[in-house]
Amino acid sequence: MHVKKGDKVVVITGKDKGKQGTVLEAYPKKSRVLVEGVNMVKKHAKPSQDNPQGGILNQEAPIHVSNVMPLDPKTGEVTRVGYKVENGKKVRIAKKSGEIIK
Repeated sequence: MHVKKGDKVVVITGKDKGKQGTVLEAYPKKSRVLVEGVNMVKKHAKPSQDNPQGGILNQEAPIHVSNVMPLDPKTGEVTRVGYKVENGKKVRIAKKSGEIIK
């Protein structure tokens, strides 16, 4: 996958197009990512020990990884991801600026 946990991403399509957020979790087997503040859904929760009131909660739902693009660390705009070997390690680079991502 071209994004990892902790990356700053922008949603490029769908109902949340244009929103920015941080990747909270990545699910590579399902090709989905959980982005902070994106794809908010209402979840009905029964009363429990940690939530005695219960009720309707707002939380993020995973979106497909093809709908997000990482931000270039240098310019702050969306970019595609390339890979390069540096000092025997494979690193991700931003295609627009050539800067190493994280």
